Amino acid sequence: MSAAVEAVGFFFGVSGTVLLGIALFNANWRVSTVDGNVITTSTLFENLWQNCATDSTGVYNCRDFPSMLALSGYLQACRALMICSLLFGFFACLSGMLGLQCTKVADGNVALKAKLATASGAMSIFGGICAGIAVSWYAFNITKEFFDPLYPGTKYEIGPALYVGWTGALLDVVGGALLCCSIKQVSKAKTKYPYNYRATQTASSAKPGPQAALPRYESSNSICKYGKNAYV
Repeated sequence: MSAAVEAVGFFFGVSGTVLLGIALFNANWRVSTVDGNVITTSTLFENLWQNCATDSTGVYNCRDFPSMLALSGYLQACRALMICSLLFGFFACLSGMLGLQCTKVADGNVALKAKLATASGAMSIFGGICAGIAVSWYAFNITKEFFDPLYPGTKYEIGPALYVGWTGALLDVVGGALLCCSIKQVSKAKTKYPYNYRATQTASSAKPGPQAALPRYESSNSICKYGKNAYV
């Protein structure tokens, strides 16, 4: 695989991790809907850590969730998945910088660099999957509450932070898949020559045997090699 494809995969992975970090701390994971309201005096929006409210004059204030144990189970799971996603993305960036062909770390050791690039791609894929699960799970609960006619609380719509999260998760998965292709290059190089080839010695390079020291008129079956006592 060319170094350009590895560089593109690494760029996608880093970009996806940055977008997931932006989405995690964005307050607009869900925004209160204006459907059915004639006059909207305030807008509510929430994320995984706090809920905020803004009025028509533009003044807003935010309040952190009082207790983690009082939160719903899916919200705690989304927090854990997003944090795991950022950790996977961080270590994927470190491993990817060492495993790229364009870097000088472990230069000449193709197998080691391919393993580092593959590990970076695997961690990037895991991070993208964790983030995709968290964002999709959160969006599923929003739509479930929105279309439930018996839901008594405030109904919300999908906020822009979720779209940022989906984009980051997709970039992580695509970038990780490109980096994982690095191991194919090493496997092809190993199977190209499955055995050590050694050229046979030619006649010109072979050392002369005992018969080469004999004169031209003498050969292996020449009578001259026998002494005179052989005929007595």
